[in-house]
Amino acid sequence: MINYSFSLLTFEYFLLILVRISCFVSVAPFFGMQNTPGRVKIGVSVFISLLLYQIVPRESLGYTGIVGYSIIVVKEGITGLLIGFAANICNSIILLAGNLLDMNIGFSMATEYNPQMQTQASVSANFYNYLVLLLLIVTNMHHYILRAVADSYQLIPVNGQVFQWDALMQGMVTYMINAFVLAFRIILPVFACIMILNSILGVMAKVSPQMNMFAVGMQLKVLAGLIVMFLTIGLFLNVSDFIFDEMKRTIVSMIKGMYES
Repeated sequence: MINYSFSLLTFEYFLLILVRISCFVSVAPFFGMQNTPGRVKIGVSVFISLLLYQIVPRESLGYTGIVGYSIIVVKEGITGLLIGFAANICNSIILLAGNLLDMNIGFSMATEYNPQMQTQASVSANFYNYLVLLLLIVTNMHHYILRAVADSYQLIPVNGQVFQWDALMQGMVTYMINAFVLAFRIILPVFACIMILNSILGVMAKVSPQMNMFAVGMQLKVLAGLIVMFLTIGLFLNVSDFIFDEMKRTIVSMIKGMYES
């Protein structure tokens, strides 16, 4: 039987844990989706906070007055938001790849609302995004994300944040570089096929200028793009590995930027 006893000092410590976890859950992938009920997010945050309350070492906070406690609350909220944001932002890699793919095959004008990123995304981007989300659940990557925020208390205890803004900025710059590289690697088969098709259409336009290559090319690009997507869908497991590795690296870089080694 588990007994929880709270005093005024321990309860304010529990609230600080709850602030970090709830901010993390609100923006983390899978947990922070817009179609996830608010009660579920609150329940998950409280349950995880109760579990961590038993294992997180309780040290002296060392604050004076309400203003001092409010500053600690803000620091804990920023810590949870940065860890969750580091995991969630990696979904933009697959959205970027899908948008670039649709620009090549002609689907860029057809957009749908993506509730996870709260933005308009192309059809292929939404399709790939839901595949990555499904693989995230199947591979238990959401467990890794939870372990990351739980293990962050070993390096960043409550009120132990030391924000190194240069390191955080360097981590974001590295992510932006890797995002474009990974997105282009994802769409490389389709891009190469469309480039060859454009070269063939350009030669045919010179050979027989009476043919309307614009009308023919649009249909051929859609057909060739869908065929290549169908043939390369089996490689999507490797694509998810690239995204999940980048997600791990970004989370680690964010955590390293919030404590003094």
